[in-house]
Amino acid sequence: MVSFTKLALLALGAVQAQAQCVGPSINTAALNLIKEFEGWRPNIYLDPVGLPTVGYGHLCRDSRCSDVPYPIPLSVANGERLLRSDLITYQNCITRQTASSVVLNANQYGALVSWAFNVGCTATSTSTLIRRLNAGEAPNTVAAQELPRWNMAGGQVLPGLTRRRAAEVDLHRTATSVRALPACS
Repeated sequence: MVSFTKLALLALGAVQAQAQCVGPSINTAALNLIKEFEGWRPNIYLDPVGLPTVGYGHLCRDSRCSDVPYPIPLSVANGERLLRSDLITYQNCITRQTASSVVLNANQYGALVSWAFNVGCTATSTSTLIRRLNAGEAPNTVAAQELPRWNMAGGQVLPGLTRRRAAEVDLHRTATSVRALPACS
């Protein structure tokens, strides 16, 4: 018979292993989708809610973007490096928020990382989309039903977000034999 203490330690070990799990990099199709919808701006600008931003949607910590390790205006190559660095957070949150039983191919995973990059990890963590995936529902069905719901900002439907969600659904439904998740067990 396994004691309660041993079960608690096993559960804690599983949680710690998941917390240490690193999400795989997204594929080129997902990267191109994000770049297309974020757009390219080599100089600092204010995003639609007034936050300083540069490159492919990098939210700066201050008005001078002093957190950016590259000279501004950004070169395209440095802008892509910055984007790839930013994406690590969202790759990790999708990887960690999905149960180890969730199997996603590289396009499905990339579509969800694009969504997370756009809406944030806090929003994805409490989403019906993640909850349904973790409950074992079919990923393409869940994405087709849930992603389009994320097309509003400030209480208004934004056509750009509607287009982005449709592109994410299309990518999610694009078959590939390259598996992305689960990345860790």
